[in-house]
Amino acid sequence: MKPSIILFLVILAGNIGCSVSPKPIDYGHVGCHYCSMTIVDKQHAAQLVTKKGKVFNFDAIECMMNQLEDEDKSTMAMFMVNDFDQPGTLIDGTKATYLISENIPSPMGAFLSAFSEEQAAQHVLNENGGKVYTWSEIKKRFKF
Repeated sequence: MKPSIILFLVILAGNIGCSVSPKPIDYGHVGCHYCSMTIVDKQHAAQLVTKKGKVFNFDAIECMMNQLEDEDKSTMAMFMVNDFDQPGTLIDGTKATYLISENIPSPMGAFLSAFSEEQAAQHVLNENGGKVYTWSEIKKRFKF
């Protein structure tokens, strides 16, 4: 084989093996990277994806936020959270609207839920009380 073909194949294999994208969470079988609890709650799970494509799963958004206190944030490519209104659907955490309501328990007790639409968060807020937050506000609340 010609050296240029070998080089092309090596580069192609490297790019395929390190795709930077979220991965489906295997609910009921995978543990939280932060607290080791088995992830079963499809409304509150979260996921970090590094720039190298490594995926870390969390049973609750608050576990992801707590993990971020100890991480080099510059290595992170994606902050994914489950949409409360669409259980099991990961959404961009930086664009989500967050609700902390003591009437909606989350796995680790922070009462933190995420929504893809601000109107959906507002609707759940009106029914359950609490307070709505942006990504920037949640980062400050969790000291990230």
